[in-house]
Amino acid sequence: MYIKGVRAMILKILKWGSSLALRIPAAYVRHLGLKEGDQVRANLTVDGGISIRVTRWDRNAFAQELASMREAMPMTESVIEELRRTARY
Repeated sequence: MYIKGVRAMILKILKWGSSLALRIPAAYVRHLGLKEGDQVRANLTVDGGISIRVTRWDRNAFAQELASMREAMPMTESVIEELRRTARY
């Protein structure tokens, strides 16, 4: 895909502490609207490449994930109810 003012670039892998890192070119950052602290999702592709995509917080996806986690929780006695039952007044 060609985006006006943003062309394919060859990037150099650099050492960053004990890891390796790529710098994201400023034109890419501007086009995607990224800022420091934003998160991206990296995946390996079947052809041996790396796909990096911007992640945006999705309220619906979060609600679905929360609902599925809640369904997986065992239904047990409330901690508060247990404290009240064992409390000494």
